[in-house]
Amino acid sequence: MASSVGFPHPMFCLFNNKKDLSPSAFASTSQTIYKCKKPVSKNIGMVMAPQQSEHKPATTGSVKSPMTMTEKILARASEKPQLRPGDNVWVNVDVFMTNDISGPGSIGIFKKEFGEDAKLWDREKIVVIPDHYIFTSDERANRNVDILREFSMEQNIKYFYDIKDLSNFKANPNYKGVCHVALAQEGHCRPGEVLLGTDSHTCTAGAFGQFATGIGNTEAGFVLGTGKLLLKVPQTLRFVMDGEMPHYLLAKDLILQIIGEISVAGATYKSMEFIGTTVESLSMEERMTLCNMVIEAGGKNGVVSTDSTTFKYLEDKTSVPYEPLYSDAQASFLSEFRFAVSKLEPLVAKPHSPDNRALARECKDIKIDRVYIGSCTGGKTEDFLAAAKVFLASGRKVKVPTFLVPATQKVWMDIYTVTVPGSGGKTCSQIFEEAGCDTPASPSCAACMGGPKDTYARMNEAQVCVSTTNRNFPGRMGHKEGQIYLASPYTAAASALTGYITDPREFLQ
Repeated sequence: MASSVGFPHPMFCLFNNKKDLSPSAFASTSQTIYKCKKPVSKNIGMVMAPQQSEHKPATTGSVKSPMTMTEKILARASEKPQLRPGDNVWVNVDVFMTNDISGPGSIGIFKKEFGEDAKLWDREKIVVIPDHYIFTSDERANRNVDILREFSMEQNIKYFYDIKDLSNFKANPNYKGVCHVALAQEGHCRPGEVLLGTDSHTCTAGAFGQFATGIGNTEAGFVLGTGKLLLKVPQTLRFVMDGEMPHYLLAKDLILQIIGEISVAGATYKSMEFIGTTVESLSMEERMTLCNMVIEAGGKNGVVSTDSTTFKYLEDKTSVPYEPLYSDAQASFLSEFRFAVSKLEPLVAKPHSPDNRALARECKDIKIDRVYIGSCTGGKTEDFLAAAKVFLASGRKVKVPTFLVPATQKVWMDIYTVTVPGSGGKTCSQIFEEAGCDTPASPSCAACMGGPKDTYARMNEAQVCVSTTNRNFPGRMGHKEGQIYLASPYTAAASALTGYITDPREFLQ
């Protein structure tokens, strides 16, 4: 069906003519190194900050061949003047992150290969964040956190966000929560850098204009000892999203649309670059949602260009100078895709794959048993504000158990302190209580990846769940016969109110 804008599909178009997609905004300007100011804290020091201004996409000066943003970042990190897709290069790592489910294995490999008494390559560039299986009595899960603690103390790692008192997370001031959200909140995400982590959703940090990707334990063990990793430069797919975002859509709908178009294998070992007026209008948290799920399309990494939104977010978060890099105007992309965002509708991904896309309104007869709002994808402050907006608009109570899991301590605090626009001064927590939701839980990954049987909100029965998480494979949230529908916080909240999968436009008029 042709649309009024001439697309073969009303919401999507694939262009092979690269010239058609070279936005005028990608004009040449000189590169600038930025510094941000951040208050003194136990973990990150003081900084100085010159005046910052809007930075337009630019070239890095005279180059033999234009490069994409990902190619430029890897060229800088490998100290090469020029890179092309397919090149294999030794990359210098700026930040390495690990957590409780993969950290112990990485530590074991590091000690095996470098020696029991070996020292890390740089204790200030390693971030250790317990977050997955935390609030459980499972001895093996608890042991994993103990291993992280022992290693961090032994190596004097600067950024170890520990938790000891599992009965009250607030008694652990250094504990953060979900690693991908904590990395951003604590200033470890910076434009132009390389961030590697032992978690596939490390790609979330690409929202800050950096190369961020997940690696395995063997690779991680090598990085711990050397600060380097051999990487193949990926080809880049460009996704152009233009137009004003409809008030009933969120970034989760955008990325589900993309994955539904290209499939879970459509970006295998590719960089996914997001541009366009819609992307520019997104907040940092929404850009994080967009980049978070590139791995669900098989992507190596996702990137969004650095702009004033990025600079503002980073103002009080980091003391480390950074240099944004941008795709050259004539850079070569493997494929380019356009989306008319104003024509999109709220989506879900049906069991058992993130690319099993469907319109929420087409699933209105599917009865559900529960709703889960949380994770690195859908457990940020703005995600809870979005859910609260739907509950407030409805004035009704939920019809199914609705579990709320803040990603981090900061998000948990925001739920209890940030007022919801148009609510007359009510906080998210007040609105959630009035709607009959469960009390917001301790911040962690919780049931997103199943976990031990006593994990909060784990699916221990074969139930149907609408979730703001990122994967819906069999057994992902616990029970192997559970049915998981991935959705935005708007759609999740609307579904909680009816007990059926529900288009949020029913409440967001």
